[in-house]
Amino acid sequence: MHAFTLSAVSLLIAQFIVIIGLSRLLGRGVRGLGQPLVIAEVLAGILLGPSLLGWLWPSAMDTLFPVSSMPVLKMLSQVGLILFMFLIGLELDPRLLKGRGHASVVISHTSIVVPFALGAGAALWFYPRLSDPSVPFSSFVLFMGVAMSITAFPVLARILTERRLMQSKVGALAITCAAVDDVTAWCLLAFVVSIVRATNLAEAGITTVVALGYIAFMMGAVRPFLARLGARVASREGLNQNVMALTLIMLLASSFATELIGIHALFGAFLFGAIIPKEGGLAEALAEKLEDVAVVLLLPLFFAFSGLRTQIGLLNSTDHWLMCGLIILLACLGKFGGSAVAARLTGSSWREAGAIGILMNTRGLMELIVLNLGLDLGVISPTLFTMMVVMALVTTFLTTPLLRVIYPPEQLALERAVTPAPLTLPTVQPFTMLMCVSHGQAGAGMVTLGRALTGGEAPSSLYALHLIPPTERASFHLKHTPEPQVEQRTGEEGPMAALLTRARRTGLEVRPLSFVSAEPGLDICRTAEAKRADLIVLGWHKPLFGQTVLGGTVHEVMSEAAADVAVLVDRGLEGVRRVLVPYSGSRHDRAALGLARRLLKGAGAEVTILHVTSPTPQPGRTPARLLVDELFPGSSSQVHLKVVAHASPEDAVLAEAAHGYDLMVVGVGAEWGLEGHLFGLQRERLVRDSNLSLLVVRQPKPAEKPATEATPLTGTNASPAEPLRAGGGAS
Repeated sequence: MHAFTLSAVSLLIAQFIVIIGLSRLLGRGVRGLGQPLVIAEVLAGILLGPSLLGWLWPSAMDTLFPVSSMPVLKMLSQVGLILFMFLIGLELDPRLLKGRGHASVVISHTSIVVPFALGAGAALWFYPRLSDPSVPFSSFVLFMGVAMSITAFPVLARILTERRLMQSKVGALAITCAAVDDVTAWCLLAFVVSIVRATNLAEAGITTVVALGYIAFMMGAVRPFLARLGARVASREGLNQNVMALTLIMLLASSFATELIGIHALFGAFLFGAIIPKEGGLAEALAEKLEDVAVVLLLPLFFAFSGLRTQIGLLNSTDHWLMCGLIILLACLGKFGGSAVAARLTGSSWREAGAIGILMNTRGLMELIVLNLGLDLGVISPTLFTMMVVMALVTTFLTTPLLRVIYPPEQLALERAVTPAPLTLPTVQPFTMLMCVSHGQAGAGMVTLGRALTGGEAPSSLYALHLIPPTERASFHLKHTPEPQVEQRTGEEGPMAALLTRARRTGLEVRPLSFVSAEPGLDICRTAEAKRADLIVLGWHKPLFGQTVLGGTVHEVMSEAAADVAVLVDRGLEGVRRVLVPYSGSRHDRAALGLARRLLKGAGAEVTILHVTSPTPQPGRTPARLLVDELFPGSSSQVHLKVVAHASPEDAVLAEAAHGYDLMVVGVGAEWGLEGHLFGLQRERLVRDSNLSLLVVRQPKPAEKPATEATPLTGTNASPAEPLRAGGGAS
């Protein structure tokens, strides 16, 4: 007995490792395709089941998932589902339903009625072909209607957030419709489950009445208590173990009550989460406490259990695949067609209506929950279950690519067009700097740099951009539910706080920008273009893999941006008094000199230009002294030129850097050992071996410059072939 217990525990641990590991591994791939993580988790479950593993290697599947382990797997997955449905209820904010008016009501109800009618109508044809005669026809029809009507509210919220559509008219309308759809569909499902479980119509009626009474009790008695409890929990620290235990007991009691009533435990969990007030911090604190255990640890077990029940091999004939195709067609026609037409009739354009229809056609995990309920209740057969799982995968997978086609980023950018610049041109050329903050340590140094570059000039504009990576966490969406029609939030928390605090202390005006981004490199370039930035400054921290500071997102921005890009390696930059600029003649070095000139004028910095030459003379090179005289006229006392002949430019720079400088401004280039690579493995010596703060500068090629930008800078005599750009603008 003891050996069996150890064997069962070891097997369960192995199942956890394989399921979670494969889900996360596939998740990396599907996220690269712009798909939600749920796609990877469903696929992982199917791959571990008889559809692939059981087909290719039956003995491995029997060893990893023996029949004897299925009850334990099912029970743990049910616990995960209860916690997940509670999180879904927490994520459903009633404020979304306020002030949305007639359109959201019409669209949401149409998106339920039309697919329900199509599903129920198709059941007439599917019943004799895919159902067992022992299944009551009414139960089959009702369940097919509900299964076609589901919209995955959590997946939809994540897609809208990642695509930055949540603040648009389409996003606000779609999330409202999905919220109404979610509540209506789950109430409808609870009613259908009560009918399926009831032995006669009278019992079904009693179950419905008792369920309505329970909902009234939860709304009238439990919700006010939770409001008082939430008022005491102002932060996560306020959610102590006693409050957590009380909440979990109430959650399980609600699930237990709805299971006894006959409308399933999941409805009780959803209802309890939905009635918890979203103000006061209780909902967010509960989500942060529970979601990692529920979503990362337990929920993948549900996907694996669903995958073990999904047998693609059951679709072993042309007729079966045609039926599967018909189900997908009806599902899309009902959800997409019904929602799109309703949106068009309520005032949306065809583009907006199409986008709403595509979004409402997302099913995801919610569909799988409904399908597993139907299979457990015996309403649908394993063959129909498999067809419906394929339908859920296809409709969810299509959402993102179709949305890109019908509502491309360019269209969204037009709707978010920035306020046009005034017609009167300023007498002094403005300087705009975009500071990208990814972690709290970078903020203070960027403010110091911004102050030094602008010198407090009135025409200068400084923006601080913080991009929030998308996540599957429910508390993330509770925290980041935006107000309608507001593109960027300006909350002063997290990485942005240090920068804004430092800016206020120094009297520097910085405008914070923040939004969720699944494409940080491209979104940085788009924001810089929208704000007409002359310089993009990126923060830096040690990479998890590799050695280079110019890899990953930094490499992408440097490759795509039309403005100058600089990477700040901050080693406690408190002031800019002495600046070192290595120079060898590249356009990136000229951009570094342009920034040095700004530092001289804005902060009164003393600039040392280290011109490193080859030990053997190179014909045709412009003497460095002529270049200094051109770029720094009348500043001879503050600008020093040192010419060094050295076989190793890096060694020459490192030797000079040891002489007490505050900042080194250096252009990207192979001569300095600084080259951008997506996956950099080289060790950049100027970064690694110097104790100075560094500003690594990259100037785009002349062909990459926007047509509207001026080329040569006023008073520099820079050649058109190699103009100094943003860094050297007239001050």
